[in-house]
Amino acid sequence: MSVASPIGLVLAGGGARGAYEVGILAGISEVLNMLPKDRPRFNVLAGTSVGAINAAFLAANAHRGDYAIADLVSVWKNLDVGSHLRLNLRGRAKKAGLSIPPGPGLFGKSFIDPRPLENLVRASIDWDRVHSNISRGAVSALAVAAFNLGSGRTGIFVETAPGVTFRPSADPRRRARLEPITAEHVLGSAAIPVLFPARKINGAYYCDGGVRFNTPISPAIRSGAKRLVVISLQSDLRHPGAEPPPLRSYPSAALVFGKLLNALLLDPFQYDLAVMRRFNQLVSVLEETLSAAEFQRVQDVIVETRGARYRKLGTLVFTPSQDVGLLAGEHLRSQGGGWPGMDTLPKFLLNRAAQSDATWEADWASYMLFDGTFASRLVELGLRDALARADDIHTFFSSEEPVQL
Repeated sequence: MSVASPIGLVLAGGGARGAYEVGILAGISEVLNMLPKDRPRFNVLAGTSVGAINAAFLAANAHRGDYAIADLVSVWKNLDVGSHLRLNLRGRAKKAGLSIPPGPGLFGKSFIDPRPLENLVRASIDWDRVHSNISRGAVSALAVAAFNLGSGRTGIFVETAPGVTFRPSADPRRRARLEPITAEHVLGSAAIPVLFPARKINGAYYCDGGVRFNTPISPAIRSGAKRLVVISLQSDLRHPGAEPPPLRSYPSAALVFGKLLNALLLDPFQYDLAVMRRFNQLVSVLEETLSAAEFQRVQDVIVETRGARYRKLGTLVFTPSQDVGLLAGEHLRSQGGGWPGMDTLPKFLLNRAAQSDATWEADWASYMLFDGTFASRLVELGLRDALARADDIHTFFSSEEPVQL
C-alpha cells in the first residue's frame, strides 16, 4: 500500500446502476493483474448509497489484493428483480386504513419490502472482516455518507485504522462521526426516500446519502487520500450546455420520478468534480505566483476556515460510455413483459416504461432494476470502459504525481 501518495476509491450512488462500478473495478483488476496475494491498491474507501454497499464489500475483502471482485460480480449477476421489487403490503394497507398483524419493525414504512436488500447486505459482507481489515491497516479508512432526516444535514460516518487522522469539514451542513461502520450505516445510506425505510443510527433517522451529497470526494480526501479513483454512475454524453428536446406532452409520473432521482442521486457528482478541478487549478496558480512563505500563510488561513489544506489531487474518473437510462429501456423491451414472480404494480410500471422510446422514461427503472441480466449488461459496460483506458490506469497507479485522467 502506497504511504507516500495514498489512493482513495470514491463510489457514487445510483441504485441498480451500481453494477457499473463493479464492472470498472473488474476492469482495473484485469489491467493491473491484481491477485489475492498482492498488496491492496486502495488506502481509502468511500461510498454513498449503493456505492456504500460496494465499498463495504471491498473493505471486507481488503486482506486480498484482488478484493474478491469476482465474487462481487457474482452477487450482482445473481440478483432477482422479483424479490427486490416486492411491494411492502403492510405499508400500503396502513395507508388504506386496514389493520395488519404486527411484523418486523421496518416492514410497513416504505413502498418496497426492504428485507431482500437487508439480507443481501448482511449475507454478502463479512462485517467482522471489515473491522479487522481496517484495524490492521489493510484499509486506512472507510467512509459512508447518509442524510439525517431530522437535522437536514449529511452524516459522514468514518471508521479509521489506528494512527489515521480524519479531518472533519467545517461545513455546518455536514457532521462527521468516527465509529465502526455497520450494516445499518450502509442500509441507511442506500435508503432511497419513500422507496426504502430510513434507518435509525445513534438515535437519528438516516436515508440515502445521495440527497445533497452523492459523491463522497471530500471524506476520502479528509481521510488522507492524495489520489482518487472516482466512479460516477451518470452518463456524460451530451455536449455541455446543450438543451434537451422540449416535452411534447405533460410529463408523466415516471418521467418526474426519474428526473427527481437524477437530481438527488447523480447530478451532484458533476458539481463536486468541477469543484475539485478548480481547486487543483487554484493550487497550481498559487504555487506559481506566491513565495513559499506567502503560500504557507494562505494555507494556514485555509486550515483555520475549513480544517484542512488545499492540495493538488491526482484523479482517475470513470463515467458510463453509454446512456444507462437507454440501456434500461432496451432491457425492459427485451423482456417482452415477462417478469416471473413480480408483483402486479411493479410489473405494470416496468412494462409501461418499456413502451416508451424516450430515455428519460426509463431513467427511474435504471435505479430499481435489481435484475441479474441488467446488472450483467452494466458490469460488461464498466469492464469495457475500464479496459479501453488501460493506459490511463497504468499511468495513474504507477505515478506518485497528481495526474488528472
